[in-house]
Amino acid sequence: MEARSAENIPAGDGWQYEPKWDGFRCIAFRNGEKIYLQSKAGQPLARYFPDIADAVAKLRAQQCVLDGEFVVPVGGALSFDELQLRLHPAASRVQKLAKAHPAMYIVFDLLGESGRSYLNRSLRERRQLLEKFARSNFRSAKALRLSPATTDYRTASGWFKKVGGDLDGIIAKRLDASYASGERTAAVKVKQIRSADCVVGGFRYARGTRLIGSLLLGLYGEDGLLHHVGFTSAFKASERRALTRKFETLRKPPGFTGNAPGGPSRWSTDRSGEWQPVAPKTVVEVAYDHFTGGRFRHGTKLLRWRSDKAPRQCTMDQMAHREGKSLVLL
Repeated sequence: MEARSAENIPAGDGWQYEPKWDGFRCIAFRNGEKIYLQSKAGQPLARYFPDIADAVAKLRAQQCVLDGEFVVPVGGALSFDELQLRLHPAASRVQKLAKAHPAMYIVFDLLGESGRSYLNRSLRERRQLLEKFARSNFRSAKALRLSPATTDYRTASGWFKKVGGDLDGIIAKRLDASYASGERTAAVKVKQIRSADCVVGGFRYARGTRLIGSLLLGLYGEDGLLHHVGFTSAFKASERRALTRKFETLRKPPGFTGNAPGGPSRWSTDRSGEWQPVAPKTVVEVAYDHFTGGRFRHGTKLLRWRSDKAPRQCTMDQMAHREGKSLVLL
């Protein structure tokens, strides 16, 4: 699927716009009492989301195939951390998590029902069928929701302003396209651009060299400590030698005074401890996709060096408004 930034939403006749939810993609199959939940990669998901399996089993429709996204609301916001916790080997643990924070299945496509396949029908037809299906089946199923959709460009672009930084993006789909057509032009993912100013608290050498491979980023918390929140490695090869000289000169422990690389977390790797601390004097602005659990979920893109900003101004507070409001779209 082609990806664009938020200011490049495709406009004109023939497009349908949908929110891009920050969850786990799932295709749900029901054939009478048989329920199968399948991930995007083809893996079974029912054991991790028994609450959704139960909800699908209670639908009025005895045969159907749905496409959508699993999310877990916590305190009115979507929590990707809680969603990932569901992938636990112990069934008792999964049941406990499901009871504490029930999941939600946001459905955006209907692929078939009552023995009829809709795969070759256009998105325009499938959306009409899905809305009819939702009216008959979703009203009594709190865990299943119909994902909003619009053909109005202004409405879609306004979703970003309505929900703040929580919306993962927008999917623009061709109304005349059949399901999984294989054409890159049939669907466009529109990402929201987010940025943050961070302090460089350390660096790692690239594997097998003495040149910088990544800069380690930090933000100051309410406790006044510099906490490691992620990394950036988007440098040109021609820049690495100069960057190495710069940060080797700044090398000084401890680097991070709060949470540091190598601490126990689900992001830890065998290289987590192989980092060099530097004096917290350098500020960079980076672009990122998600900030959850006090961390950038993926690597970030270096936008610019901020010599005009004091390191102590780089606090966790700037991330506070990024927490979720996307549920207001349902």
